[in-house]
Amino acid sequence: METKFDVIVVGAGPAGASAAYTAAKRGLKVLLVERGRGAGSKQVFGGRVYAAPLREIYEGFDKEAPIHRWVRKERVSLVDGNRMVTVEYESDQAASFTTYLTQLTSWMVDRAVNAGAVFVDEVRVDSILRDGSGRVVGIDSGGERVYADIVIDAEGVNRLLLEKLGLVEKTRPSQVALGVKEVIKIGEDKINERFSVAPGEGVSWVLVGAVTGGMPGGAFIYTNKDTVSIGLVVYLETAVEMVEEPIHVMVEKLRTHPALGRLWADGDVMEYAARLTPESGYRYMPRKLAAHGLMVVGDAAGLLLNTGYTFRGVDYAALSGHMAGEAAVKALEQGDVGEENLRSLYEKPLLESFMVRDLRRHRGIEWFMSNPEFFKKYPALAAGVASKLFDLEGEAPTLLDALRSSAKEHGLSMFRLAMDMFRVVRKL
Repeated sequence: METKFDVIVVGAGPAGASAAYTAAKRGLKVLLVERGRGAGSKQVFGGRVYAAPLREIYEGFDKEAPIHRWVRKERVSLVDGNRMVTVEYESDQAASFTTYLTQLTSWMVDRAVNAGAVFVDEVRVDSILRDGSGRVVGIDSGGERVYADIVIDAEGVNRLLLEKLGLVEKTRPSQVALGVKEVIKIGEDKINERFSVAPGEGVSWVLVGAVTGGMPGGAFIYTNKDTVSIGLVVYLETAVEMVEEPIHVMVEKLRTHPALGRLWADGDVMEYAARLTPESGYRYMPRKLAAHGLMVVGDAAGLLLNTGYTFRGVDYAALSGHMAGEAAVKALEQGDVGEENLRSLYEKPLLESFMVRDLRRHRGIEWFMSNPEFFKKYPALAAGVASKLFDLEGEAPTLLDALRSSAKEHGLSMFRLAMDMFRVVRKL
């Protein structure tokens, strides 16, 4: 294998694969290295991807990519014990789809290889190499050095290489969340019937409250072609303080929940997986996204958005990788891979992109997610109001009466309720 490339990409996730594909398609000599065995072997996510950025990167995406179902229904549920209050939105327009990330990432890597990139798996990168003047010049793997004009860091949320370079501090529990999921196979026809969708149509379902034991975070349900992905996301810092049982037990309780378990009761659990995700949004971004000979993309750059009702990570990662690949092409054409030029070609456009604007606008989610009351009292409040309105034996209360009564039961004044709702709307 050549020991000198134009570009080395570290990490073959959506960000790394898209960077390698973009650079290789434009004629650069690209090495894509991955620690896992095979493309996508270490990739874990909930199950939904927004399509628009991927259409921009990959020609023929809608026809060729491993798309399971287009999301037509969005559900958000507040859960209190066995009671659940659900809001559903349905549309004939689909902006996102469900898939297995292993399949999608493998498809992306195949596109990169077909474009000319060299892909090598089972390679652990121990460090990013710098010369005597501090310029990034390649990578070191077990003492073997491979050189490049540009290194693109797509190592993911565990930013060990960036820590060694001194570009980021060690990750703190307050900055990340733990996601755990199961994939349950029940068959395509049963999914269509039980979730009331047509073939090729899917459901994205977010649940908050008792599903996480009242801890900040939530649960998710996504319908794939013939399986259902279910799981939990809990904020690590509060989970360490509040957790009362192992997370895998909490996932099992979600799978057997009386209001949900019947949807997949006769299915088989095909997969169990877990991963950390960046959840502090804008604050998780490195202080610099580019240095001499280096660009940072994807989760390593903190590019994951969680608003509490939508989650965007794969499309952000892929688009940042694409932007880095384009910047690499321009920098090498100009013969300048210095920090100032890479920050101009990559970091500046990224910071001005809709992705970072989204992260800035939704910084208030951190306030919301740090308050356990929103995950304990308010799902119970909503369920209490619904119970008073619908579980009737005698007199029917007005909506205001039901709200006042439920708020009193949960120790919430109407003034406190109004102020909290105002803060939620303002922050989110």
